[in-house]
Amino acid sequence: MRSRFIPAAALAVACAIMFACGGITSPSNNVTDTFSGTIQPGGNGGLKAFNVPSTGEYTVKVTALGPNSSVVIGVDVYQDGSSGNCQSTQLYQRNTFVSLNVQALAGQIFSGHYCVLAYDVGGLSTATTYTMTVSHP
Repeated sequence: MRSRFIPAAALAVACAIMFACGGITSPSNNVTDTFSGTIQPGGNGGLKAFNVPSTGEYTVKVTALGPNSSVVIGVDVYQDGSSGNCQSTQLYQRNTFVSLNVQALAGQIFSGHYCVLAYDVGGLSTATTYTMTVSHP
């Protein structure tokens, strides 16, 4: 009898701790950050910081590209160990074949500071403006 109680008690404690820390956020409760910039041929649009207060799912999508909306760019998400100023980053996820209005990155994300980067993968012949959205907990 005692051996059945121990796992149940451990599960109850784990659930209480998870909910006390905010738990996992449903994607339907996500917030959306919008970032924009300009990418020069061979360059990038600069790191853009965002904060994730709880664990959940995230998505990144490029919603505008110009003047040529059919170009392909790269998008990276980095974990930021420098409290939100993108100074100490480690690659979290990468996609080097991102097109307009198609989900670029997605998956589980943990609470913390992150940065997103849009960049040329070799196909830009002129400066390109972009807008991207990051949906996260």
